[in-house]
Amino acid sequence: MFSRIHLFILAALLLAACGTIGPGGTERTEPPPQPPTASHTPLPTPVVATRTAQPPTSTASPTITPSNTPTPTPTLHPMSIEFLREMDYPASEVIIEETLDNGPNYHRYIASYLSEGLKIYALLTVPYGERPETGWPVIIFNHGYIPPDQYRTTERYVAYVDGFARSGYIVFRSDYRGHADSEGVARGAYGAPDYVVDILNAVAAMKRYPDADPDRIGMWGHSMGGYITLRSMVASPDIKAGVIWAGVVASYPDLFSRWRRGSGSSGPATPRPGSWRTRLAETFGSPESNPAFWGSISANSFLEDLSGPIQLHHGTADTSVPIEFSETLYNQIEEVGGVVEYYEYEGDDHNLSNLFTQAMIRSIAFFNEHLK
Repeated sequence: MFSRIHLFILAALLLAACGTIGPGGTERTEPPPQPPTASHTPLPTPVVATRTAQPPTSTASPTITPSNTPTPTPTLHPMSIEFLREMDYPASEVIIEETLDNGPNYHRYIASYLSEGLKIYALLTVPYGERPETGWPVIIFNHGYIPPDQYRTTERYVAYVDGFARSGYIVFRSDYRGHADSEGVARGAYGAPDYVVDILNAVAAMKRYPDADPDRIGMWGHSMGGYITLRSMVASPDIKAGVIWAGVVASYPDLFSRWRRGSGSSGPATPRPGSWRTRLAETFGSPESNPAFWGSISANSFLEDLSGPIQLHHGTADTSVPIEFSETLYNQIEEVGGVVEYYEYEGDDHNLSNLFTQAMIRSIAFFNEHLK
């Protein structure tokens, strides 16, 4: 017969073989290790599109085995050039909304297209005459800063549009979102990607337009429109040539510390509370402390990827945008082996008012060389 001591020892051995028994008679096991939650730095502006990793699907397993933690896909900041490159730009139809009085040798319309579901209006000109076999060459026209509540589709830049339209080009001048009758909110160009996205969607729409040649699309930009042009040309391969007048074409570190709209000075400047400079610096640090981020949002960091040659124009008496911006961009493009032309206009202003005709002749000749 077993003694009580024997029975106690036997019971202990059985318990050790069966595992620890928890309440209710079920086996108690430790939960499997969970992957850490990815933390994301809050963005200063609403994200239009992000690419993040999907959570892994868990399946039951008879044994508990630690699994490798998945590496989340980094979220691209919406101001980064890579963000612009990864976005989709569906080719919407160009709708004629209103027929305007004709120009001397071209038709004029108010048209519309879609950008991120928003209806964006534009001024459209189409040359008279028989359509070329492959379609007319196109100039996407990017206007400079005008207060959105003052902007009108058919006002300002009339002589500029006329010069290109007379020369046998389709001209497509977008009313960025929040301007005139275009839907959406005008959040500005330098702290949000919206206007560049609207222009890249305009390029896609023009590639689909029946009268346009999808392989002969150029881009012209003035001031803020020059900023949009440069960013578009490092983000998309579809723009074959670009012309920029008095462009805001400096790197973001220079825009952050050396420029304010309306100031031709390139000296030091302190960011204003609530500005895009302040929002970005509060989230990502200064250009000195986080050069990788500020480089990622600068078109100047990607000049080897320019989609075509560029022509630059700037007046020496420009009091809105420093002439050093164009000079520096010219040198940067040359350093990476790009094709670039640069013209200075002695004593001329931000709009090249005094030597406008000469600048237009040079611009048209440049497009003729690279688009026709």
